[in-house]
Amino acid sequence: MSRICAITGKRPVKGGKIIRKGLTKKSGGIGTSLVKNTKRRFRPNVQRIRVRLESGEVKRMWVSVKAIKAGLVTKA
Repeated sequence: MSRICAITGKRPVKGGKIIRKGLTKKSGGIGTSLVKNTKRRFRPNVQRIRVRLESGEVKRMWVSVKAIKAGLVTKA
């Protein structure tokens, strides 16, 4: 399953989860140090819904929830 929104074009993006250890200087420590940087993917919230197209045709497609809430699609 490809997680790509048919309306907005949102797709998974690469990123990283940074893990820091220690007490911040603001809190009275000597500062935080970077311990680990794990690679991960940020996946968009896409759902398969029935959409009514402008031609009146009903089609099932992957649409992001942000597009549904914004009213960019009309549910069938």
